Amino acid sequence: MKLITETTKCDFCVVGGGISGVCAAIAAARRGLKVVLMQERPVLGGNASSEIRMWICGCKGLNNRETGILEELQLESLYRNPYKLYPVWDSLIYNMVISEPNITLMLNCSCCNADMDKDKIKAVYGWQMTSQTWQKVEADYFADCSGDSILAPLTGAEYRMGRESKEEFDEDISLTEPDSKTMGNSCLIQARKLDHEVTFKAPPFATKLTREDVEKRHPNIESSYENFWYLELGGDRDTIKDAETIRDELVALAYGMWDYIKNSGDYDAGCWQLDFIGFLPGKRESRRLMGDHILTQKEITADTFFPDTIAYGGWPLDDHDPGGFWHPGRASSIIPTPKPYKIPLSVVYSRNIENLWFAGRNVSMTHAAMSSSRIMATCALLGQAVGEGCAVAKKYKVTPRLARKFHISEIQQNLMEGDCFLPGFLREISPLCKKAALTSDPHVDNLDNLRSGIDRDHHIYDGPQGVYIGKGGTIEYTLEKPTEISKVRMVFDSDLDRNTLPGDLCERTHTMRASINIDAPVMTMPKTLVKSYKLTAQLEDGSKIVLIEDTENIKRLIRINVGKKVKRLTLTLLSDWSDNGAYFDDKIHIFSFDFS
Repeated sequence: MKLITETTKCDFCVVGGGISGVCAAIAAARRGLKVVLMQERPVLGGNASSEIRMWICGCKGLNNRETGILEELQLESLYRNPYKLYPVWDSLIYNMVISEPNITLMLNCSCCNADMDKDKIKAVYGWQMTSQTWQKVEADYFADCSGDSILAPLTGAEYRMGRESKEEFDEDISLTEPDSKTMGNSCLIQARKLDHEVTFKAPPFATKLTREDVEKRHPNIESSYENFWYLELGGDRDTIKDAETIRDELVALAYGMWDYIKNSGDYDAGCWQLDFIGFLPGKRESRRLMGDHILTQKEITADTFFPDTIAYGGWPLDDHDPGGFWHPGRASSIIPTPKPYKIPLSVVYSRNIENLWFAGRNVSMTHAAMSSSRIMATCALLGQAVGEGCAVAKKYKVTPRLARKFHISEIQQNLMEGDCFLPGFLREISPLCKKAALTSDPHVDNLDNLRSGIDRDHHIYDGPQGVYIGKGGTIEYTLEKPTEISKVRMVFDSDLDRNTLPGDLCERTHTMRASINIDAPVMTMPKTLVKSYKLTAQLEDGSKIVLIEDTENIKRLIRINVGKKVKRLTLTLLSDWSDNGAYFDDKIHIFSFDFS
């Protein structure tokens, strides 16, 4: 009896269901593409999932939080997962994907072969271990969001692995000779504090650690920041080929670290219980696919302007030593970067495979540049950009390269319309919206901020953005004559710096937590976010209809399809998520309200 092969045809096949792959799939699906998302694990989220439990970090600095699809997910988590439980978190990512009717999700499906027609991918094959079925996916475009760039060896896509010398790209780094070393893998620990003491007996395979071994990394079990990221190994080997050996050593190291904390007598850890140790390592680096451009450390630190900017970063150049935990010096070198710096489209598609996109830590960058861009919130932006880029390429039936050459402005506008911040670019407002009369009750100054194309406060803009209007206030557009409106778009204030959430800075800014203390805060929605509002339209015949009314809004970006001839649009802002009245001196903050 032969094993079954099932064939699925689609517009866009995304290989890898981490944060970047999820964002790529959703962005393309929302533009109408038929998408297959192939994920080798039983859950989505990659390094952020319950299997690994790394934090989603991103651009540092005021008002630099990544928005778009990632912010939609993180706000959903604040609402549905206030205790930061991983079973709930997994369900949120899963629900976000399966809720898109244009996405076919293939879990437990490991991509392991491809059909080629010269320099074009025709199909990929995945082995689905649960159904014992070969899944063949034929598509017009493919995206490698697998982290390890599995499509590189399967298709012949050009890639690099390892560290460049400083001379090759004239980078400000210390390495004089190139090598094959990378940053390592980590298996994380999660602990929980109880109201009584518990014991721990280490398994026989646990690594025996000394005080000298442990103290160089300064574990602090009481700190909300302690996620044991420095339990890292394998950068001095091949993080793909040697993955199983590295995993065995990491698991032994993690149990050894917990054994030392619990039983050495050096830590007051009697009430701390081991809650989780990851048996699936989180990877920082392996293959990097090559695009039309290779982003370098110098371009990042100089905040180079790219006309084809489609995302931004802002994490430091955080290069971990290949020796990992056993390296005698500092675990990583931290070099500041501009916040934010720009990332171009030319680093997210292959230079030699004509229909291959990629997003995540495997994009076209030097090792030094990738030490910043590998962070998951940045990867989410790259994923959304790939999804939007693919939708435009499909629309015009062109390659990714030609989409960049001829349609980059449309890709950028679609990204900004989807609430992605592109430093140095403005979202276009329709002429119809610009011509309409804009008023408010009570009167508000700077109403035109609502149709400026700016959707956040930021230091690159002059002064505060958006408007503040009293609870129950209205904002109204009146058109010269009834005109068909396609859609209405609004952006509310989701408190990008998370100052209105409970807990310390770590608790407020990370979607999930590491170790769990007894007094861990229960999360809330950002107090600045609009909670209840109503949008009505006066139609051509004078009648009024409610386009949307929400008493428990949890979204920052609101898009409403209209498709009717409208004379007047009236937005009434009723409350935000503060306890009483409104957060800003009884006023509600909104960044944008426009239409096309």
